[in-house]
Amino acid sequence: MAETLTIIGNYLSPYVRKVLVCLELKGIPYRIDPIAPFVGNEDFSRLSPLRRIPVLVEGDLVLNDSTVICEYLQDRFPAPSLYPADPVERAKARWLEEYADSYLGDVVIWRMFFQKGVRRFLFNEGTDEEVVRRAREEELPLALDYLEPRLPGDGWIFGELSIADISIASFFRNAAFVRYQVDPTRWPRTAAFVERTLALPAFAGLAAFEDRMLRTPLAEQRAVLAQMGAPLTETTYGDAAPRYGVMRLG
Repeated sequence: MAETLTIIGNYLSPYVRKVLVCLELKGIPYRIDPIAPFVGNEDFSRLSPLRRIPVLVEGDLVLNDSTVICEYLQDRFPAPSLYPADPVERAKARWLEEYADSYLGDVVIWRMFFQKGVRRFLFNEGTDEEVVRRAREEELPLALDYLEPRLPGDGWIFGELSIADISIASFFRNAAFVRYQVDPTRWPRTAAFVERTLALPAFAGLAAFEDRMLRTPLAEQRAVLAQMGAPLTETTYGDAAPRYGVMRLG
């Protein structure tokens, strides 16, 4: 590989986490500019016209959207494969990835994590507690009811670890940030699945960075990550005043 890949996006994003886990599992070296999209400058807007993360930069190549990036990584670096070989199972894995990115993204990220964290601490706006309550008590249980019979009692959904396992677990990591844990008495397969997936070294290695970010003001995060030895880029796109993007984060 001629040039090290660059990923733009914060460690706390499940979409960024999904890409970083794929990179870690494939052993692909990378650098990261760990910005929140809300503080991206105008150069970031040119790279990401929807002002979303993650963004992959490799020389002149710029890719947006976590699914597009993961599929590119699979095509470019096919071993180990993170997509089932069987076309039917591969399609099912892509559907579960989409389900996680869309439904879990809406419920866990926008109705819980954003409300309880980003909205309060970055934009100094109040939390809509009814939105959070409905997400925790009504909307997320619907997702858990859907996932429970589709997740294995042990191991992985399609036998080998795949993008489906990675995607689903990535969102429940963010749910834990807002003190939501899957009830093992109601959804035992899902609770066990999330626990064993997040225990994988690729997830656990990122968790140390994530935990520190949760306790560190945004303006200080880059310096803290440098002290921790994160593979940072030399420069950053995250030096603008906070503002909302043209679309939701994804």
